[in-house]
Amino acid sequence: MKTDNPVAKPVPRPSPESAAFWEGAQAQRLMLPCCNVCGKFWFPPSQRCRHCLAADFAWVQASGTGRIYSFVVYHRVYHPGFEDAVPYVVAIVELDEGPRLLTNIVGVAPEDVRCDARVRVNFQERDGMTLPMFSLV
Repeated sequence: MKTDNPVAKPVPRPSPESAAFWEGAQAQRLMLPCCNVCGKFWFPPSQRCRHCLAADFAWVQASGTGRIYSFVVYHRVYHPGFEDAVPYVVAIVELDEGPRLLTNIVGVAPEDVRCDARVRVNFQERDGMTLPMFSLV
């Protein structure tokens, strides 16, 4: 049921480790940490590579494409800010670079979402934050 909901949806609070990710999102770029030692990407961001523990890494723009690894359709309102959004899809997207992100699938009916479906990032503004979400390719 769609209503005029005065309660705002929650937004992420960037940490020092994730600041570059959110700055990239603001510029509509999906940025990931990439190890300069082993060459692997990871997420969520941290101060060391989760693969080899090296502290030598750079933020690299990802392709923004991947596939739905897993998903759930929310039909219940667990936060009042989402009252006008149900049903909505929360998914784990496995990026082509390897890391998996928890995100929303948007622009498609929930019943049309499937595991392994190809997706592409798009960015949505919410209360001063730019959030990476994904839509079917």
